[in-house]
Amino acid sequence: MEQARFRIVGGTDINPPDRTLPTTEDVMREARRRLAAGDNDPHRLRALATGRPVPSATRYRMMQIEFVASTLSALRPIPADFADDRYWPGG
Repeated sequence: MEQARFRIVGGTDINPPDRTLPTTEDVMREARRRLAAGDNDPHRLRALATGRPVPSATRYRMMQIEFVASTLSALRPIPADFADDRYWPGG
C-alpha cells in the first residue's frame, strides 16, 4: 500500500509579510496632516495668545477630524484605505 503524500501549497495569513497593516500612529499622522491643511493653527494660536475663541465652524471641523481619527484608530484591523476622503469630513 502506497503512503499518501501531502504538500503545503500556500498559507492563509491575514497579514502577509510583504504588506503591513496601518497603525494608530498612521491614522493620527493623517489627522494632523488634515488639521494642518485646514489652516487651523493660526486660529488656535490666536486663541492661546489673545483669548479670542476659535471660530465655531473651525472648531467643529477640528472636532470632526479628531473624532474620525479616534474611531478609525479603534477599528481592528484599521482599514488599509484609512486616508481616503470618504472617511474624513469634507472641505
